[in-house]
Order: sequence, then structure tokens, then C-alpha cells
Amino acid sequence: MRSLLMLPLLAIAVFITSTAFKKAPVKYVVDPKATVMDWVGKKVTGKHNGKVNVSAGEIVMDGLKAKSGTFTIDMNTMTVEDLQGGSMEKLLGHLKSDDFFSVAKFPTATFVLSSVTPKSGSTYTVKGKLTIKNITNEIEFPADIQFEGKTMKAKASIKVDRTKYDIRYRSSNFFENLGDKAIYDDFELELNLIARAS
Repeated sequence: MRSLLMLPLLAIAVFITSTAFKKAPVKYVVDPKATVMDWVGKKVTGKHNGKVNVSAGEIVMDGLKAKSGTFTIDMNTMTVEDLQGGSMEKLLGHLKSDDFFSVAKFPTATFVLSSVTPKSGSTYTVKGKLTIKNITNEIEFPADIQFEGKTMKAKASIKVDRTKYDIRYRSSNFFENLGDKAIYDDFELELNLIARAS
């Protein structure tokens, strides 16, 4: 009889112990100074490249599972790296104009994490909502995510179709007879993100 009474008490003790030692979710805060985002835009006659800053962000991890994440991109920090002087300033001004990213009206872009799914090893499939010019679309991309102590390191290659964000300048899908003046719809982002447990 005594052993039967001990069983529920033992179950309660195990539950309390497991709950007490369960790790709470950990919030990793993006280090803007250590994080680098490169962009590449291609056209029929060549390509241009530069950088733009991830100014803020955080991701909440519950063990190895991502619970939530938000990231802010400061469009005013956009640079052009393959040109210099007047040519660089002209292209940068054009990219910030209403033909492209309308930076004066929309100074930030955002990414809100929907899911992170393990694929193999440290490779994951990341899904989320990217907002540019106040237009939101779902995107998906592969990422290599690793943890070193209290530091999270993530590398990702992301392709974005600019026409989904009302950026149609010299897109052959919307304008005819562009010839070698056409600009490809996809631009590429290479992200090297560093975040630290807060």
C-alpha cells in the first residue's frame, strides 16, 4: 500500500525536477558592427555590388528551435563598392530613388522569421516575411547556423525578386525592347550575421 502511495509522489517529484532544470528560451541580439550584408545586382552588360547594414535584430531560440526573430535593414547605409567618385554617387543616388528602393519614403526594410527547419548538419531552411517599400512577401533560403558559446553565427545566400516589391525599372518582364539595357529581376544578398546571447 505504501509503495502505491509513493508512485504519484515520485511522479510529481520527477515533473518538478525536470521543469526546474529545463532551459529557458535564449534571446540572441544582432551585433550590427560584426554583421555584414553584401548585395549584387546584375544586368545584361555586367553587375554592381555593395553593402547595406543590418541595423538591429534578435532571434529567440528554444534549444535548437527558433521561436521568433525580427531584423531591420537600414537602407540609408547602402553603398556601392565597384565604382568610385561621380559614377559611384550617381548609381547610389539612383538606387535610393523612386526607380528602385525609394529610401526617403522607406528608410528601412524588415525580415520577420516564420520558421527554421533543420536540413543536414548545420544547414537549415529559413522561411520568413521580407518587407521592402512597405510591400511584404514570403521568402525562403538556405542558411548555415552555428553556435559558439554565447555567439550565434549565420551565413545565408538570399535571392530576391525586386519586381515583387514594385521595383520594375528596366525589367524585361514589364518593358519591351530593352536590349542590353535590361536589368535582371533577381538581386542577391550574402549575409554573415553575428548575434550574441543577451
